[in-house]
Amino acid sequence: MEMREIADELVKGCREGREGENLGRLYAEDAVSVEAADNGGGRVTEGLDGIRGKHAWWDANFEVHSAQVSDPMPHGDDRFAVIFEMDATEKASGQRWQMKEVGVYHVADGRIVREEFFYAQG
Repeated sequence: MEMREIADELVKGCREGREGENLGRLYAEDAVSVEAADNGGGRVTEGLDGIRGKHAWWDANFEVHSAQVSDPMPHGDDRFAVIFEMDATEKASGQRWQMKEVGVYHVADGRIVREEFFYAQG
């Protein structure tokens, strides 16, 4: 797939609740995910299985009330960014919060090889 096809499918999958399905379709086996801060599990997750684990952790620990995903914003033919906005409640504490983050995705050989997330620390 070309970068623009990958970007469009990532956004479409997020909007339709198919994030898990898209991991296997869009990500390289050795993809890397980098968070802006260490939230207890380290900032860097390596490999597709590790990224799947991050998604499983999120699903197990948060209830999402609403989410918006911007259209992809391409940067050349190897990167794109997406803005995520979310209203969620942490299940354990009951704390509800809103967040906005930017995801930057790097593409090589028809797959996402790196994702980086940027968000305000508060």
